[in-house]
Amino acid sequence: MNIRPLHDRVVIKRMEEERKSPGGIVLPDSATEKPVQGEVLAVGPGKILDNGEVRHLQVKVGDRVLFGKYSGTEVKLGDQEVLVMREDDLMGVVEN
Repeated sequence: MNIRPLHDRVVIKRMEEERKSPGGIVLPDSATEKPVQGEVLAVGPGKILDNGEVRHLQVKVGDRVLFGKYSGTEVKLGDQEVLVMREDDLMGVVEN
């Protein structure tokens, strides 16, 4: 199943969090926090400005991004859970 976000929205797949503590202890699901990093799967065409022009998004498919712990709306697409959020909710792009 595919999704095409509208306007300034992006679709993000959360990155898996580390399931071991620094000391090597395996953490259960209840002890881990939601990941705040993800990979951009799809982007909308851009934000429509007051003058009618479209400002293209700063992120592209494949970018690794940071976002707030409770940002976006969780959506289930087939067997995969993704986040849909506005570009404004992103905090930055992780660069190698």
